[in-house]
Amino acid sequence: MSGSEDAVDALLAAVDEEGDVDFDGLRLARAADGYALETPTLDRTGLSEDEARAALADVPAFVANWCFWDRVGGEGTARRAFLRWCERAPTEDAAAGGDEGDALPVPERHAALRDGIERTWGQLHVTARLADGDAPAGERVYDLRHVDDAGTPLDDLDRHEEPREAREIATDDERGRYRPLKTAPTLVSGWAFAGLSGNDLVATVERFYPATVANWHRERRGDLDVDHWIETAERQTGIYDVVDDLPREAVDWMAEACCVDSQCLRRREWEYEEGDDLPVDGGDGAFPCREPCSLVIAAARKWAVLEHEETHTWEFELTRSEKNQLEALVDAVAEGRVDEIREADVNDGANRYRARYLRAKRVDEDGNLCGVEEPVETD
Repeated sequence: MSGSEDAVDALLAAVDEEGDVDFDGLRLARAADGYALETPTLDRTGLSEDEARAALADVPAFVANWCFWDRVGGEGTARRAFLRWCERAPTEDAAAGGDEGDALPVPERHAALRDGIERTWGQLHVTARLADGDAPAGERVYDLRHVDDAGTPLDDLDRHEEPREAREIATDDERGRYRPLKTAPTLVSGWAFAGLSGNDLVATVERFYPATVANWHRERRGDLDVDHWIETAERQTGIYDVVDDLPREAVDWMAEACCVDSQCLRRREWEYEEGDDLPVDGGDGAFPCREPCSLVIAAARKWAVLEHEETHTWEFELTRSEKNQLEALVDAVAEGRVDEIREADVNDGANRYRARYLRAKRVDEDGNLCGVEEPVETD
């Protein structure tokens, strides 16, 4: 018996034992006068079992699609919704709509799965495709790699099999520095997971980007529980108890520093408090950020302390170019482009030799800018 015949048997058995099937454009019911079968291009009633089998054989994509998702199970779960998103199937419980405009009807989706349907999740590139060989009808497998490796053959990448190996890949950046924020856009490339099951795909993605699938799903269902800044800050204890002292405008600066696309792939959904939005754009990430993360809280503790310092008037003598250079240095460090500045590019104010020259000229042996140790006395 072929896999297609097995699939038809399973579908008929489901209708006989569990009742009508209505899934992804396929409707099959059993009435007193026989089976009723409906798809977007087919409408048959009063079918005998043999006639139903023959009719189902004419819509193999719908039958295989039902079989696969029946095996996946977990209706209403984040896992199932994510797997359907991966192949551009309509997600069954989307509240906000999201990218439902990308959804493909079953025949087109089934055809596209033969070549692979590609999706991007942060810096992850997911390819959903039909399994080869003797796999059950409609079975999907998933390939996962860095988005920068989307065009690289899997065999040319460092292959991994176990989802837990993703945690090690995500530990350090390209320069070997620890990545405290897993959703920072600094994931290394050059690796691949091939032929993952749906369960293993979700487990692997969650090791790269913890909780992103669950929060994305909650958002689509309209029940993402957002904790705004004030709520999060006020529940901090111990050494972090000071973060709720951070001035209102400093929270704006903090969000601009930490919670933008260039620093984090999550889309910030939390604000200062309900009804008081931060002026900084929350970003365009595929998955939401529901509360200030531990890295933001740790940084906020430092800024809360610094913001308690009084301002003073200082007097320095700088040329206009030197003032511009200091601003260029701050900008280069803030944007993380110091390593991109060529040594010979002395026109860039953040050039290393320009910086060393400025230090030699304007910073004394004790590290004081222009030799100034104390602020100007004011009344």
